[in-house]
Amino acid sequence: MEYEEIKLLKQSEKSTVHLVREKDSGRTLIRKKLSGDRTYPVYRKLRECQHPYLPKLMEVTYTDHCTTIFEEYIEGETIGSVELSEKQFASVAKELCAVLEFIHGKGIIHRDIKPSNVILAKDGHIRLIDFDIARIGKEEAEQDTKILGTRGYAPPEQYGFSQTDERADIYSLGVTLNQISIGGEKKIKKRYQKIIKKCMNLNPDKRYQSAGQVKQAFFLSKWKFLYCVPVFLLLILIWSYGISPKMEGLGNGEPETARITELSAPADPHWKEGTGIALWGTVSESGVPGEQSYHYRLYRMDTELSPDPAVDECIYENSILTNTTNEFMEFAFATKFEGNGYYYFDVCAEGDGTSYSNSSYVMSDAFEYTGESAPPLPSPTELAWKLVQPNGDSRLYYATWSNLDDYEDDDRFNVVVVDKDDNYVMNNIWSKKRIMEDGYDGVKIRPEFLSESEGPYRFAVQALSSRPNEYSSSFWPEIMTDEYFSPWFSN
Repeated sequence: MEYEEIKLLKQSEKSTVHLVREKDSGRTLIRKKLSGDRTYPVYRKLRECQHPYLPKLMEVTYTDHCTTIFEEYIEGETIGSVELSEKQFASVAKELCAVLEFIHGKGIIHRDIKPSNVILAKDGHIRLIDFDIARIGKEEAEQDTKILGTRGYAPPEQYGFSQTDERADIYSLGVTLNQISIGGEKKIKKRYQKIIKKCMNLNPDKRYQSAGQVKQAFFLSKWKFLYCVPVFLLLILIWSYGISPKMEGLGNGEPETARITELSAPADPHWKEGTGIALWGTVSESGVPGEQSYHYRLYRMDTELSPDPAVDECIYENSILTNTTNEFMEFAFATKFEGNGYYYFDVCAEGDGTSYSNSSYVMSDAFEYTGESAPPLPSPTELAWKLVQPNGDSRLYYATWSNLDDYEDDDRFNVVVVDKDDNYVMNNIWSKKRIMEDGYDGVKIRPEFLSESEGPYRFAVQALSSRPNEYSSSFWPEIMTDEYFSPWFSN
C-alpha cells in the first residue's frame, strides 16, 4: 500500500500511530506500528471477521517483531466527550454489548474498554477501537493472555494475577457506562443503575457472565410482555391461515440447503468420578476451523433434584475455546463451587453462525460437593525455569517446581508469567498427567510471549485441586510477594 503521512497521532515506546492518506484512492486511514509478537494474532483474527461496530481493517502485516495495521479512520467523537441523551445512552449500551458479544465469540478479550476507546461516529453508531492490549487464548482451554489495562477501568482480578476472561470486559463496560451516564443533566433510570452495579461487582462470579446477559438485562426486562404480544398474534395468524408453525424460510424462496445446520449436542456430559472435573464429548464442527467452541453453565442445588434451566439460575457460565483432538473435553469446576451442595453443568456446542448454529444444551449428572472446609493442597515449591532444546536448535521454556510428586494426576497447575514491571503476560493451565506425558516436568511457556525487549520474566504457580472434597485449591494472597515467584529469567 502506497501512502503519505499526514500527521503523528500518538507515539510511545511500543507503538506509533499516524494519520495517513492512500495515494491511489485518496482515503484517509490510520496506520499503527506495534512492537512485539502478541498483537498480530488479535488483529489478524479481526481482519478475518469484521463487524459494523469495529473499524474496517484494510491490511495487517507482521515483520521483524512488528505488527503494522492500516484501518479505517473514524470521524466522530469519543463517548466520554459528548453529552448523551437517555435514548443515545441506551443505544450506546446496546451496541457496546453487541460488539463485545461478537469479539468474545471469537475468543478475543479487549481488556481496555473505556470512554476514550469508543467513538460515536457520524453515522450515529459506535466504533470500538484500540485492540493493542487485547489477547487471544488458544493453547489451553483455560488459557488467558493479557496485560494491565487502564487503572480505574480494569477489573480487580487483572491486578491479582487470577484467571481473567470476558467478565473483565463486563467490569470495564460497567465502569464506562457509569461514567457516561453521569456526564449529562439527565439521570439514568434506576433499573440501569442496578445493571451497571452488577457489571462492576468486584467478584467476577457475581457479575453478568456474558455481554449477551447484559444486553438482555438492559432491553428485555421491562418489555417481556410487549414482546410476547406480537409473537402471540403472529402465531394466531399462522394457525388461522393453516401455515405450518415451522415457518421454514417464511416464504422467501430460500432453498433447503441454504439454511444453517444445527450442531450435534456434546455427548455424555458427566463428572469424572470423585473430582470436580467436567467431561463432555467433543464436537469437531463447532467453533471455527482449527478450534472448537463450547458454552457451559454451572448450577448449584441443595438437593439432588436436577435443575431446570428455565427456572433455576446458573451460578457461573462461560464460553471455552480449545484445539483438543481428544474424544472428551475436560474442564475443572472446583474453584467455582459456592459451598456444599449438588452441582450440575449443562453444555452446548457453539457454531460459527454461518454454516452451523449452536446445538441444544445437554445436562450432566450430579456431583455432591462436601469440601467447603477442606484443607488446601500444598503450594508448589522451589520454582525454576527450565530450558530444553530437543531438536538441537528450537528452544522450549518450562515452568517447573520441586514437589510435583505431592499431587495426583488430575490436579492442575495455573502458571502465571509476568514481565519486568510485574505486568501480566500470559498464563497456562496443565494437569500433572499432561506434564508427565510431555516429559519435561513442567508447564510449557510459549516462546513468542518471551520477547527480549519486555524481559526479564518470572512466574507463579497455583495448584488446582481435582479432589475438592478432600483438598481445596491453593490460592494466592491478595498481595503477591517475591516468595511466590520464580527467579527472574531473560530470553
